[in-house]
Amino acid sequence: PDLTGYEKFGLGNVKYNISRIHVTAVELPSASISLLPGSGIKLVIGNASLTIDMNWNIRTWMFKDSGRGKVHISKVFVTAIFSTPLDNPGPTSISLTSCRTTSGDIDIKLNGKS
Repeated sequence: PDLTGYEKFGLGNVKYNISRIHVTAVELPSASISLLPGSGIKLVIGNASLTIDMNWNIRTWMFKDSGRGKVHISKVFVTAIFSTPLDNPGPTSISLTSCRTTSGDIDIKLNGKS
């Protein structure tokens, strides 16, 4: 979905819109899944990266600009625990019990008219 909003800064508001967001690359060089006896599944992803392309525009009382952008997020680490109740007589269900995510580097490149 598009991201639209505004932020207040010292001299006024900055309105922004980020649209046409597309994930163009995902790398998962280290991923593992393990069973947790009696409780569920543990997923660990290490040193992952993600690249996103988008359109952007901003507007203030003083100027406006728009263009294309690229965001590259690297050194992403995720640990997630899913519970799977085994004594449930119905269809198998999985729920997220906990999730921890960290990222190391974020590189943002904006190309615009200014």
